[in-house]
Amino acid sequence: MCFSRIWMEQQSTKLSVFTSFPFSAIFRPDGSTQSWPPAGMPARKLRRRKARQAKARRIAPRPVAGPLRPIVRCPTIRYHNKVRAGRGFTLEELKAAGINKRVARTIGIAVDPRRRNRSAESLHSNVQRLKVYRSKLILFPRKPSAPKKGDSTAEEVKMATQLTGTVMPIKNVHKKEKARMITEEEKKFKAFACLRMARANARLFGIRAKRAKEAAEQDVEKKK
Repeated sequence: MCFSRIWMEQQSTKLSVFTSFPFSAIFRPDGSTQSWPPAGMPARKLRRRKARQAKARRIAPRPVAGPLRPIVRCPTIRYHNKVRAGRGFTLEELKAAGINKRVARTIGIAVDPRRRNRSAESLHSNVQRLKVYRSKLILFPRKPSAPKKGDSTAEEVKMATQLTGTVMPIKNVHKKEKARMITEEEKKFKAFACLRMARANARLFGIRAKRAKEAAEQDVEKKK
């Protein structure tokens, strides 16, 4: 009995030694040693090039880079000093340029009905961009024997060549101002107060208009 008790104590001590150190499996494979670049990249590069060439032949003599895009400002304060190509022209810009929104897509002009013009400067610049594009556009007649109004002549059609680059590329122009003295008007100007006043005027525009209308109606009733 004593021998069996001693043997059981020894087994329990061994078991406690093994169970006191739990092992945790670490599954963190190293990606650099277990991954490799695909072997078909040179062939894929060649396929993409041939696809671009086939598309250029298919859409010729239209521009390879796609339709005309508007000039838009980059978002956030950090990048809003730069301009880039937007998704499409607004309906207001097309109307100001005298171009139908349905015809615009057929003559290589991108249209985005969701976009809104938030400044007169952007509206003016994009309208001028559309007018310049329309003046340079060579529009092929659907029936060469019976051209319609706005179609190009036969001589202009013969001169047409496919544009391989971007249509009217956008460039960022940085204007440098010379150093000058600050005027008294600029010293007295308070930017924060001006912004708060503009915000208050926009917020109270509706209630002020309502009160002015009610006051005008009361004056009319008093005169009666």
